[in-house]
Amino acid sequence: MVKSRLDTRALADPAARARSFDEARELCLALTRAEGENFTVVSWLAPRAVREHLAVVYAFCRTVDNLGDEDWVLRSPTGRTGECSAAERVALLDAFEAELDLVYAGSPRHPIFVALRPTIERFGLPREPFARLIEANRMDQRTKRQATFADLLGYCEHSATPVGRLVLGLYERGGPEECALSDATCIGLQLANFWQDVKRDYAMGRVYLPQDEMAEHGVRDEDLAASTASEAVRRLVRFQVERTRDYFARGLPLLDRVSGRLRVDLALFSRGGLAILDKIERQDYDTLSRRPTVGKFEKVGLLLSTLVSRRWDRWI
Repeated sequence: MVKSRLDTRALADPAARARSFDEARELCLALTRAEGENFTVVSWLAPRAVREHLAVVYAFCRTVDNLGDEDWVLRSPTGRTGECSAAERVALLDAFEAELDLVYAGSPRHPIFVALRPTIERFGLPREPFARLIEANRMDQRTKRQATFADLLGYCEHSATPVGRLVLGLYERGGPEECALSDATCIGLQLANFWQDVKRDYAMGRVYLPQDEMAEHGVRDEDLAASTASEAVRRLVRFQVERTRDYFARGLPLLDRVSGRLRVDLALFSRGGLAILDKIERQDYDTLSRRPTVGKFEKVGLLLSTLVSRRWDRWI
């Protein structure tokens, strides 16, 4: 068995080739151990039969994010190692999507896709969610601003909702109504992350607050660089937090449609996102002076209270 000492950064090279299925699988498991704190909780709750499949899907998602992340050092298509330009990252993502196509053609070569092929075949996972996640990272290379909230939702439909649909697929769920409810929860999670990271994203040159709504509230890009949020910024973030709660509320009925460990997993996703929104509210909507986070003990509390909860509506 190949051990986790293997260099998991090699997974971010679309030209990487798996020597065996066992090596490919172990590389994916090693990546989840190295980077997947949140994944660890989810996998612990998952049935044993699903656990490794979740790990492989997580490895795909994490690697695609790394390909699109400016802070992640990659080998460019020209062979140079170091910071990649946006165009070079798009080329890497294109190459990664070509490897995705080989899974569905029956001849994968890259370790992630060699490990992913049995999962795709076992659960009948469609190509679309994987392709949309790749496209989300291409979108990150093309634009650093979202003109309207509709544009932001379009981005979330690529960066967030595919993850929920893949998780449903691994539990052999995913009818149209379940997918719609999952989409609402995933959009809520993505939006909560944006409002949590307004300052961090701005430092990386990204602004996810819709530009038209910033103008409406009298907020300029440079206001997001301040050490403390102005009253205008607080009003805008409050507006976004309240709207984001609506997405979680729309998604909660999914919990009444599923059972067992999946129900607990999905409940934890919602409660984690709502906890971030509560933290933002308690900071008077100022996420510039301090990044709101949910600590380890708070996560344990969420887990325990979720396990004994019988009512979901009281969370909103």
